[in-house]
Amino acid sequence: MTNFSFRYASNPTDVKKYGTDELREQFLIENLFVENEIQLTYSMYDRYIVGGIMPVDKELKLETIPYLKSENFLDRRELGIINVGGSGTVTVDGVAYELQKKEALYVGQGCKEVVFFSSKGEQALFYINSAPAHTKFPNKKIGKNEAEVIQLGEEKTANKRILNKLIVNSIVETCQLQMGLTELLPGNVWNTMPAHTHNRRMEAYFYFDIEAPQTICHFMGEPQNTRHIFMQNHQAVLSPEWSIHSGAGTSNYSFIWGMAGENLDYGDMDIVAPNELR
Repeated sequence: MTNFSFRYASNPTDVKKYGTDELREQFLIENLFVENEIQLTYSMYDRYIVGGIMPVDKELKLETIPYLKSENFLDRRELGIINVGGSGTVTVDGVAYELQKKEALYVGQGCKEVVFFSSKGEQALFYINSAPAHTKFPNKKIGKNEAEVIQLGEEKTANKRILNKLIVNSIVETCQLQMGLTELLPGNVWNTMPAHTHNRRMEAYFYFDIEAPQTICHFMGEPQNTRHIFMQNHQAVLSPEWSIHSGAGTSNYSFIWGMAGENLDYGDMDIVAPNELR
């Protein structure tokens, strides 16, 4: 079963007037994982799709949705998959790719059939992002050993973290989709600080490995007019191109960042110093 929803893009001038409920309604994606279902959110930010797939006791096939107006989901799109649960398998046009937790798979434009299932005795949780594509690039699994790993932050600023670049142009060819996974070390809580914006691409953040009853406070909005959204484990948030995207938790955690837009330069960002935020 596939469930889907739609989100319009929001003007930053309008967002300044949003209260808590409106902010959460427009940007927060709460229920990504439902047993034996596929949950998809189609966003007008670069026509990006965010989704969660939870196969419990049956296979789940990625099907097209009305917004795409295409016979198959990937007729004009590319797909990034990262497993955030137990061991599972994705088959793409009959070719099987086994994914352990925190491993990724890139699926190129034009593939016809993508099927997800959990390994015996395991509960896989597949987090997916998808963006429009103009050409087909080869499918590729990115395991833990293939990731480009960067050490960031410091203990004294509570943001020491490990950034794992997974679906990026230095590892796999894509049209515009980029995804990676960042792990905060114990005792560290701040992510993406100093904050930044990038006008040529949007972003989506997915938070996981948050033990109850801990929480994440995700910061967004224009640098001089910020807003915040409190989030729980296995929730995602849309981040417009004009918005910062940073967060702090009541404990350490992991998160997946996904991006799409008109360039693949990871370093293309406008940094905002912490003392310049308002």
